[in-house]
Amino acid sequence: MTPSSSPDDGVLLAIDSATTQVVVAVGGVDGTPLETAEWPAGYRHGETLLPAIDELLGRLDIGRPRLKAIVVGTGPGAFTGLRVGIATAKGLAHALGLPIIGISTADAILAHAPARSILLLPAGPSDRLVARRGGPATLLLSGTDPELADDETLVAVDLGGRAPATAVELGDLARRGLGAALLVLGAARLAAGDVDDLAGLVPDYVTLPRGVQAEGGEVAWSHDRR
Repeated sequence: MTPSSSPDDGVLLAIDSATTQVVVAVGGVDGTPLETAEWPAGYRHGETLLPAIDELLGRLDIGRPRLKAIVVGTGPGAFTGLRVGIATAKGLAHALGLPIIGISTADAILAHAPARSILLLPAGPSDRLVARRGGPATLLLSGTDPELADDETLVAVDLGGRAPATAVELGDLARRGLGAALLVLGAARLAAGDVDDLAGLVPDYVTLPRGVQAEGGEVAWSHDRR
């Protein structure tokens, strides 16, 4: 069993804005969760994220100097939300001189899903993505469904009305563990010294707005067929 962190060990801050729920979590350097806050993303990510982080740290009486690393979900996710979350994480890491660790949001969600689950995520208004643990997400064009093995379970996030109801329910349950999973996965990476380069960490965008091009190796699928 992993021992619990003492107050002197410092804490990890985890941020994810890849889905329609923004998640901020604080935990020990061993990955033990202390508290998680989440709220609907809406259209005000940039205005609400930093104040929410400060509120959570203040509620726990944790000053920024106690932070040991920033963990951030890298998607797949939509451009606006994901960009704000990763920019905020990078800004904090740079300002505080902390390591940053990018974790696949899909892997973190699947960590709290049934074994042998595959994850469906939206990719624009009609297409979807399918992801398995440890692998890249692949595009499913509108009208196509994922091929499931007999022992695989479908889990869907942000796809109400566009995926089976049981898959959506499982997705809602799995996403509730997103903050805790980011902390656990991030703590393991930190302990192994496996941290990301601040400039090289890039989001896994599902879609980009018109006129925006992916640069620096960023992954993006464009669904603008006009």
